[in-house]
Amino acid sequence: MEFTVDRRSLLLTGTLGLGAFAVPGFAQSLTVAGARGFTHSVASGEPASDSMLLWTRYVPGAGGAVELKVELSEQPDFARIAGGGVQITGPWRDHTAKITVAGLKPGTAYHFRFIAPDGTISPVGRTKTLPEGRTDRFRAAIFSCSNLAFGYFNAYAHAVARDDLDLAIHLGDYFYEYTAGGYPSLADTVGGRLPLPASETLHLADYRLRYGSYRADPDLQALHAKLPMIAQWDDHESANDSWDGGAQNHQADEGDWDARKAAAIQAFREWMPVSDEPWKAYDIGGLATLYRTETRLLARTEQPDIAPLFKEKDPVAALTAFRDGAWMDPGATMMGSQQEVWLDHALRASVKAGQQWQVVGFGTIMGRTSTPAEAAGWIAPDAPARVKQYVTSGLAASKAGLPNNLDGWGGYPAARARFLKGAQAANANLVVISGDSHNAWAYDLGQDGRAAGVEFAGHAVTSGGYESALVADPKLVAAGLVRANPELKWCDMSRRGYMALTLTPERVTNDWIMVDSVKAKSARGTVGHTATVLRGRNVMA
Repeated sequence: MEFTVDRRSLLLTGTLGLGAFAVPGFAQSLTVAGARGFTHSVASGEPASDSMLLWTRYVPGAGGAVELKVELSEQPDFARIAGGGVQITGPWRDHTAKITVAGLKPGTAYHFRFIAPDGTISPVGRTKTLPEGRTDRFRAAIFSCSNLAFGYFNAYAHAVARDDLDLAIHLGDYFYEYTAGGYPSLADTVGGRLPLPASETLHLADYRLRYGSYRADPDLQALHAKLPMIAQWDDHESANDSWDGGAQNHQADEGDWDARKAAAIQAFREWMPVSDEPWKAYDIGGLATLYRTETRLLARTEQPDIAPLFKEKDPVAALTAFRDGAWMDPGATMMGSQQEVWLDHALRASVKAGQQWQVVGFGTIMGRTSTPAEAAGWIAPDAPARVKQYVTSGLAASKAGLPNNLDGWGGYPAARARFLKGAQAANANLVVISGDSHNAWAYDLGQDGRAAGVEFAGHAVTSGGYESALVADPKLVAAGLVRANPELKWCDMSRRGYMALTLTPERVTNDWIMVDSVKAKSARGTVGHTATVLRGRNVMA
């Protein structure tokens, strides 16, 4: 179906609710600019053992302020109300509402709904509080890199069809900021899934509209309505390769970066079921502590750029000097000193409290990956110039002892070392989960010759990966990467999906779920790979 949403409809906040967007042809066959009510179903997030944040969006007939009520019940018919709250919302926050309800029971599933002043009731959602005390098993679905134009959100649909998940985690790139046809190209867009606005997101109205466009997707709505979500942003919720002071995809003629960054943060906090805390820890009973981090907009220093070094008279010498000098700068940071200290203390506190596992979510990959020499033969002769340049740069960097991606933790080796040394000193059973790359990876993380933890890096929900420019068999590419990188134990270079992480007292198991396709709508998928780490080992079994 043509998956576009009438611009005036979303700017004026008119839709007909959850079901309408599941009807083929709805978006282009009906003008809904005059409609009002609950526009994007419901969501939940920021789970605790006794509380939950509940989200919705509602536009009253007059388009102004309104007071909404929320109710929770253990029964689907709401025969007995277990808790609730109220909030006044309006156009100043894009008519979104977030109400945190306390006094709930641990490890308990609840149904919830919002009620408008005229008695209109929202779609009913389901959520579940975190456990308390002894916990024998907890399972989370982990997502990243969800570009609507690249295909259908079948990974979300697969997760919704399961009954064994306790939580959803989104590690970033929940949407993409590009102009329509920019990424992917119009020729590669699937099913007419062109999000609004058609232009790049620059201003608050743009970011709000892009969220509204994505959140009209029925599979994404269903995921939010079924599972609580812990979400953090990466770069595309603002602009590609963003950092504190700018972004690769922000140019001088696009206005002030700080204004754009503020707009992106405001819209994220309006439209996502998140608190305003930039980072946070969540205790999963006595089993684990999960950490939500921020590694993009608040303190990250600018990524190293080695492109100018290739223009030097002696590029090899220039790269070597960079490797031994600027690359190791201790001032280069992903998180900033405040968050680094918080996370270090939080890891120690978790271990001291007897939590068996410490699970840290980062937007980008921490495992070290370099480009092997054989990669020169992997790329098609007619591949785009930017792809050839990426591989050429990666080969040169690898010869100089540098990783192939300086936008991730590979560009911040001193900061990476500080984090891993802290985890080792805390005696943490460290599991890092990450996204960003669009492909799937499993690493044993080491520091100073000792095991520090494992990393499970997730493949994209839809966004294309390394395989998009390959002529070589993706399996041969994966094997070559594993051979060339001691920390890398497994990878997949061709499939989309999500991760399912299972925590138990003595082991953590991660499944990489591979959906059949993103080009056609389907909820089918299979386990493509499974990795396990035993408590006390900090390496994969």
